[in-house]
Amino acid sequence: MNGITERQSEKAQTTDLSGVKPLPVWFFAFEGALAAAFDLCKAWDGAWMVLVAIAAVNIVIGLTVLRRRAKLVKAMLKNSRTRKIVFALVALRLAVHGLLGVVGAPVTSTAGHVAVGLVMAAVTVTLLWFDQRVTFRALGLTPAQG
Repeated sequence: MNGITERQSEKAQTTDLSGVKPLPVWFFAFEGALAAAFDLCKAWDGAWMVLVAIAAVNIVIGLTVLRRRAKLVKAMLKNSRTRKIVFALVALRLAVHGLLGVVGAPVTSTAGHVAVGLVMAAVTVTLLWFDQRVTFRALGLTPAQG
């Protein structure tokens, strides 16, 4: 160790993020779109173009409007809970399609893919918003509404 205790490290993180406001819920829509990407591409062949456009908009917003909140994004990405959410979402995707296939009701229709995609998007946005709130509380910051 470099003489810095875990508690001091946590306190430094709190100090660094003290002026950071939470990301708005709508910012997580890009991650929701990624979670729905497989099903959206199965439902509509041209969905990949929309996903690329959404990615470009997300990058521009992230580099301009929400630039000051980059520390928060980095803190969330380093958080093991966020990585667990990502792996849980991948497992959920595989489980939903696998279980539906096992019971003889595989998702093959456009409506089915759209429905599964929307559910995955909603679950992703909700979990990331919740993770952000938990991160703020763990750091001793009170998130503002938004």
